Amino acid sequence: MTDSTTDLVPTQRTPLPAPDQNAWPELSDTPATPFKGRVAKSLMKRAVRKMPVRVSFPDGTVWGKGDATSPELAVASSAGLFNRIGDQTKIGLGEAYMVGDWSAGPDTDLADLLTPFAARLTKLVPAPLQKLRGLVDIDLPGSDRNTTEGSRANIEAHYDLSNDLFTRFLDPTLSYSSAWFADDDESLEAAQVRKMDGILDQAAVTEGSRVLEIGSGWGSLAIRAAQRGATVVTITLSQEQAALAQQRFEEAGVADRIEIRLQDYREVPEAETGTYDAIVSCEMIEAVGEEFWPTYFQTIDRLLAPGGRVSIQAITMAHHRYRSTRRSYGWIQKYIFPGGLIPSEKAIDQSLAKHTGIKVTSRRPLGRHYAHTLHLWREAFNANWDEISHFGFDETFRRMWEFYLAYCEAGFATGYLDVVQIQMQRR
Repeated sequence: MTDSTTDLVPTQRTPLPAPDQNAWPELSDTPATPFKGRVAKSLMKRAVRKMPVRVSFPDGTVWGKGDATSPELAVASSAGLFNRIGDQTKIGLGEAYMVGDWSAGPDTDLADLLTPFAARLTKLVPAPLQKLRGLVDIDLPGSDRNTTEGSRANIEAHYDLSNDLFTRFLDPTLSYSSAWFADDDESLEAAQVRKMDGILDQAAVTEGSRVLEIGSGWGSLAIRAAQRGATVVTITLSQEQAALAQQRFEEAGVADRIEIRLQDYREVPEAETGTYDAIVSCEMIEAVGEEFWPTYFQTIDRLLAPGGRVSIQAITMAHHRYRSTRRSYGWIQKYIFPGGLIPSEKAIDQSLAKHTGIKVTSRRPLGRHYAHTLHLWREAFNANWDEISHFGFDETFRRMWEFYLAYCEAGFATGYLDVVQIQMQRR
């Protein structure tokens, strides 16, 4: 069905309250960009004409190739949706969802709706127009650079939101990274433990190992390493995470084996050069930034003991996608992970070869496991929203996080994104 009316029951579209102007100043007004909006509307209409989705409008018009059982994108405000996309191509769709310009239809899961778009992400814009992407891409803000000071600010912006928020949707291990499932019926907690064991096995962590963890999270990987008999130094830039992690070390009875530091990886003392048998880092490289990959890997190389092993879990994308997106500013960087950049495996290999004496010795891809992990997080987030809202988070925040989790789920489900456990050793 394309630009036609249907006999389907029209989706009810209840306007959302306007975002709090003090909390969300950039969302308060719809961009006054009618020409760009018309261009965006034309491109979206063209993009969805062969997709198994329905884009429905208040007047009954429906775009797309989908039928009554297909995922539905229910537009509440055409001007809001298309003007926002036209104004900021990589940011507008998410912002339009945040303010309620569109929603998933009543029988549609948001990730199921976003999946067909993610599967065709590189083809949504016609090839001739992709050559003009430099005219619409927004450069990364200088304030997002992952200098020592910038990294602290970027980490605090996300991880210091509230421990109360994260404990309401993560599993009991408080692991905020992809799990590794034996099957889809396995509990998230069991799958997170398997993931941690996979990292520790790659790094050969055992009784007596001296372990450095770069990026503490809430301490689950350090606890697991200490339970193997290792001594652990774990570093983080998040004060909120550090406080709760220390409490968890004590509750687990391993506080005597773990030292947690509020420290940047670049600040680990020279005196510790060559002292760690194992270095682990779980989904932290995404916060390093291309500019500082050489320093990150050189630091690992410097601190690793002779014969030591490294294991990092990294979100990745295909090399050509990384090359085309590495300098552009998107919705994820603006609202979720300032300073974030997803590498490719090839980019990691190249940085290691050029700047260090270590190399990749094995890889374990877990992309489909991340899609399932994200789905479970989103279910828990929505189920516990009433509690979360009591900690000062509003409806715009709820929609922002719902879009973030579903958007990422779709990326991993389609293979646009992957996550890999990467083992490294000296060449």
